[in-house]
Amino acid sequence: MLAICGGKIFTMNGDVLEQGCILTEGGKILAVGAGIDIPADCERFDATGKIVTPGLIDAHTHLGVYAEPTEWSAEDGNETSAPVTPAMDALDAVNPADIAFDDALAGGVTTVMIAPGSANAVGGQCVVLKTQRRSTVEDMLFKRHAGLKIAFGENPRRVYGDQQKAPVTRMATAYLVRETLQKARNYLKKKGTKDFTPDFGMDAVLRVLRHEMPLRAHAHRADDIMTALRIAREFDVDIVLDHCTEGHLIAPELARLQARAAVGPQLITRAKMELKDKSYRTPAVLAEHGVQFALVSDHPVVPNMFLSVYAGLAVRFGLPPLTALRAVTSDPADILGIGDRVGRLAPGYDADIVVWSGDPLEMASKPEKIWVGGSVADLAADNGGTATWQPK
Repeated sequence: MLAICGGKIFTMNGDVLEQGCILTEGGKILAVGAGIDIPADCERFDATGKIVTPGLIDAHTHLGVYAEPTEWSAEDGNETSAPVTPAMDALDAVNPADIAFDDALAGGVTTVMIAPGSANAVGGQCVVLKTQRRSTVEDMLFKRHAGLKIAFGENPRRVYGDQQKAPVTRMATAYLVRETLQKARNYLKKKGTKDFTPDFGMDAVLRVLRHEMPLRAHAHRADDIMTALRIAREFDVDIVLDHCTEGHLIAPELARLQARAAVGPQLITRAKMELKDKSYRTPAVLAEHGVQFALVSDHPVVPNMFLSVYAGLAVRFGLPPLTALRAVTSDPADILGIGDRVGRLAPGYDADIVVWSGDPLEMASKPEKIWVGGSVADLAADNGGTATWQPK
């Protein structure tokens, strides 16, 4: 049993405790409050003068499937042999030895969603892992089948246009996504008949049709965002907008459609045409219109260990601080469908806890102590991105 006491606790569950305690046991939070009873034999951690938050959650990364160093042998995110590959599963490509997991942990990031890349119109299935690096990916697994990656815009057109096969245009990309969803409908109708043939790809798409996981739609431009939402409405499926770069241009419409987004990476240049209207104000504008979103790194596009810094950057451009903190804790948890276990400090939740040296939205602040499911990380003295684990 462990008690973390004395710090300013952001529960992300509606309360900010100026001086509170968190009681944990067996990897779970037992109690959170200002005056809870602490057993005499309980281990204590003094967080006086510190900030305490849930472990941060990055709702869109490619950790482990684009492992570091990033070179050809470590690039397993895009199966470019065909533009429609729903059977692909990011879990099968994750290298648990990727040192970037240590970096993430050292930055206070305890949970990540890992997706295939964006070369394909339909790219494969996403997975959610905890960032404590273990010998096998199974030991890191938190949620399998966390979404079906689809991609609009430049990437599929460039990859397959260069091969002189579809999709060469945005029309073809949308068609391929629709065709895949319709094939899954037909596949479902054949189940139990003599004409039925099992298909791993169609089984993956059925998870979307059954609302067991959402589409995860790579979309930067406003027109691509609206195409993704249009297709989701046509097939009555759940969807999360990844990147949503021009979301600020259509924020009222996104609010009307109750869209959810994983916004980022913000700290990049306008590296291609569909980023020409990117804005650091996008998170603030979405928040002003009541759109639920997470702030994401898209690691390794930008290092995911600095997720708290990207949240602070959004504050610089108008996002309220508490909203920014929600965007890397409770909101990504809810968007990923894991909001009943992580993203908040409340009884019954995983003991994923970070003690910060100062305001986590300030660049100079850093994690001083981190627990993931009751295990404590022994961070390197310079907090430069290495962490070893001492299970409890």
